[in-house]
Amino acid sequence: MIKDIQSEIMRLKKELDFLLLVHCYQSHDILEVADFVGDSFGLAQKAAKSGAKNIMMCGVRFMAETVKILCPEKRVYLPEPDAGCPMADQLSPEDLRALKEEYPDYTAVCYINTTAKLKTLCDVCVTSSSAVQIIGRIDNDRILFIPDCNLGDYVSKKLPGKTFKFIKGGCPNHARMTLAEAERAKEKHPGALMLVHPECRPEVVDLADYAGSTTGIMDFARDSECSEFIIGTENSIISHLSIDYPEKRFYPLSKDCICQNMKLTTISSVLNTLLSAGGMAAPYGEEILLDEETRLGAKRCIDRMLELG
Repeated sequence: MIKDIQSEIMRLKKELDFLLLVHCYQSHDILEVADFVGDSFGLAQKAAKSGAKNIMMCGVRFMAETVKILCPEKRVYLPEPDAGCPMADQLSPEDLRALKEEYPDYTAVCYINTTAKLKTLCDVCVTSSSAVQIIGRIDNDRILFIPDCNLGDYVSKKLPGKTFKFIKGGCPNHARMTLAEAERAKEKHPGALMLVHPECRPEVVDLADYAGSTTGIMDFARDSECSEFIIGTENSIISHLSIDYPEKRFYPLSKDCICQNMKLTTISSVLNTLLSAGGMAAPYGEEILLDEETRLGAKRCIDRMLELG
């Protein structure tokens, strides 16, 4: 049954001129029909280079917005409109304006995991893999970093010459993982390397053998000579790595690191969105629309990242 759905998706993609972007946290049956799999910003860049007229982002809303920011001429679809990101929604534009008034001499830096509206109010955007490099190249030594204080802490330790201000925000799934869980995992698997995302708590990151983006974690596991790994990010990565590298063993740092928003998208969501876009079924999914003022304001923030990176 799944193979039949996948075959129909592949047919419709070609017929309707769709590019299918799939974030690493999606289920493996969706990864199998993807044109590109990866982290959010890398996928948006793939979309910008594509000649496809239609883009589907299998991820969450801010990711689809980022695609639209970079691809205004393309139609961009999110299969499940309720798939949001708690971190992206933790701060409102009014909250950020107040923070900027409180810290007027600070350069406002936003994590890519923010809404398009928030990006319009920031000076530069960063990804988890580029944050240290980008912020290190900002002339100002005073940084207002939003929204993830755990990623901010990780960056601040790499750049001790700069002064940082944070909010108490971040990814609830990564922040849920505790030092006690990390210590138990290392005790249970003493030969395993611990690979974590810098959205984890500082004490968890400090215990890790490697901290990096989702694709960074996957690349490290692929290239390492070690055969056992404790994975401190969304647990779907364990499934993907186990399928790609069956000769290696992968263990969860915590059984509770599961993104329910990512899990909203299913293989049927993808098919139904394609059928809807082609006028062959009832409406499904959502086309992402941004007014030009918001799009250009957010793009300025992203362009600055690319200039510095």
